[in-house]
Amino acid sequence: MKADPKAEAAPAGGGSKKLVIILIAVLVLVLGGGGAAAFFLMKGGDAAEAEHEEETAKPKKKKKKKQDEGPPVYVPVEPFTVNLNPEEGEQYLQLAFTLQVPDAEQSDAIKNNMPKVRSRILLLLSSKKASEINTPEGKTALAEEIMKQVNEPFQDHGDEQEVSEVLFTSFIIQ
Repeated sequence: MKADPKAEAAPAGGGSKKLVIILIAVLVLVLGGGGAAAFFLMKGGDAAEAEHEEETAKPKKKKKKKQDEGPPVYVPVEPFTVNLNPEEGEQYLQLAFTLQVPDAEQSDAIKNNMPKVRSRILLLLSSKKASEINTPEGKTALAEEIMKQVNEPFQDHGDEQEVSEVLFTSFIIQ
């Protein structure tokens, strides 16, 4: 028996039509997926761009830097020798300390204004009595007062300094 040539050709022709339809469907899916991905990526880029523009449009406030942003910078202050407020005869204080600041910018600001720093500290120290600063608590309170004096702005309406600690390196009362 001979097979009908039309019967054999029909399935082959139907199969190629199916193959073309499947290829077209796959092509549409790939192009559609690529278009959707491009749309979402472009839209995401616009959102990030808009957020960046918002941040740069806001007026910048001076932020205080955190200590963990980098290693602290130490500013040594030359020793002081001052007469203390009299209690039992004349007494004097010889004091050396170092200031801890967050960065070189603060260090430079303090170094450039060292005469003001020394004047403020000298006035503070000469107002103290030996009994006020002889105890550990008195020394801690003095360190806080020194820090407050140094943190005061050097110019009217200027920014405060950012001294975070006063470290005594010599403390002698006689």
